[in-house]
Amino acid sequence: MKTPRLYLTAAMVLLVCVASSLLPLVSSDPGRRVSMTLVRGAAALGAFCLDGSLPAYHLDRGFGAGSNNWLLQFEGGGWCNDIASCVDRSKTRRGSTRFMSKTAVFTGILSNNASLNPDFYNWNKVRLRYCDGASFAGDTQFRNGTSVLYFRGQRIWKAIILDLLPKGLGKARKALLTGCSAGGLSTFLHCDNFKNYLPKTANVKCMSDAGFFLDAIDVAANRTMRSFYTKLVSLQGIQKNLDSNCTRVFYPEQSLCFFPQYALRFIRTPMFILNSAYDVFQFHHGLVPSSADLTGRWKRCKLNVTACNPHQLDVLQGFRTDMLGALMNFFRNSTRGGMFINSCFDHCQSALQETWLSPTSPRIHNKTIARTVGDWYFGRRNGAKEIGCPYPCDKTCHNLIPASVTSDSLVNLDI
Repeated sequence: MKTPRLYLTAAMVLLVCVASSLLPLVSSDPGRRVSMTLVRGAAALGAFCLDGSLPAYHLDRGFGAGSNNWLLQFEGGGWCNDIASCVDRSKTRRGSTRFMSKTAVFTGILSNNASLNPDFYNWNKVRLRYCDGASFAGDTQFRNGTSVLYFRGQRIWKAIILDLLPKGLGKARKALLTGCSAGGLSTFLHCDNFKNYLPKTANVKCMSDAGFFLDAIDVAANRTMRSFYTKLVSLQGIQKNLDSNCTRVFYPEQSLCFFPQYALRFIRTPMFILNSAYDVFQFHHGLVPSSADLTGRWKRCKLNVTACNPHQLDVLQGFRTDMLGALMNFFRNSTRGGMFINSCFDHCQSALQETWLSPTSPRIHNKTIARTVGDWYFGRRNGAKEIGCPYPCDKTCHNLIPASVTSDSLVNLDI
C-alpha cells in the first residue's frame, strides 16, 4: 500500500529499541567542559570568521587505547545567504569567535564516559566551531568601504586540520568525521578531503547527523531550499569547492551539488547517515516555510505533531517517502555505508546524551544510535542500515518538536 501524498517529494525513516539492561541506569552526566583553542596560524592562510576573528576548536585529548584515534565534529548553526543576514550573523557567536563561549560541553558521541559512549569515549575528540555561515565551504569576501565580510569556511577547515596534524591527527590510526545540521552537511562536503590528510593506513570514515537536507518541493509547490542554497553558493564562492565530478554531471546547475542527495554518490569514503525522516528543521523550513503558509494553517501542526490534521499527516508521510527514495540507492548498493533513519520529530541526535545512548534513547530493531554507529564503524556486523517504521508507530521517541527549531529564519536558527 502506497503512502498517501499531496504536495511534496522527499523522505526517510527508522527506529526501535535496545535492551535496557545493556544501557547505563542514568544518563545525567553533565558532560565535560573543554576549553577553546584559537587557530593562531589561520591568519597566514586568510582563514577568518565572518567578522575577521580567528577560527577556533575545542580539543579533548584521548587516552589509553584511544590515544591515536580521532573524532572531529563540525558544529552546526544554519547559514547566511545575503549580505544583510551575514552582517547580522557576524555580530553573534555564529559569525565570530569573539562572542563564543570559551568552553564547550562534550556529551553524547563526544562524551569521555565509557558507559555513555562505549566505542569512542577514549578517542581524541574535536569540536570545530562554526563561524562562516556556509558549512565550512566558502572562499571569497565582500568589501563595503572599510568593512569586510570574510566568507572563508573552506580556509577555516584547512587551517584547523593543519593545526591538528602535528598534535597527533597526522598519525591517526582510526578517524571519524561527523557533524550536526549545517555541520552534518559539512561532513558530506569534506569527507573525502579529510581522508586525504590522514595516513593511508588509517581507518577513516564519516557520519552525518541531521545533515541530509533534501531538495524538497514545499507545500506551495516551490523549491525553497534550492533557492536558498543557490544564493548561498553564489554569495560565498562555494562552487569551486564542490566535488568536481558532481558539478560536471549537474552542469549548469552546479549548486545542486551542495545537496547531499546529489553529492552522495561521488563520495568515496565510507559514510553513515543519521537522520530523522521527519526532521524538524526540514519540516519547518523546507517543507512548510513561513513563505508557503501565509494564512498560518500549519502553525498548530508545526508546534505539535499531534495537532496535525489528516491532510497534513499525509504531506509529512510524503516527505518521509521522498527522503527514503533519495536514500534508496545508497541503502541498496553501498557496501561500506551505514544509516539510522528514525521517525522522531527531532534534529541532531548524536551530540545529546538522551538520544545517543540512554535508557530512553530512540531505537530501531532494538538498537540504539550509538550501537548502530559503533557496529558500522568497527565492522561488527554486516549491513548496519536501519530504517524505522513511519510515524506514529515508533514508541521509542518522544515525537516532540523542540522549541529551538520553531523559528522561521534559516539564517539565525541555533542548530
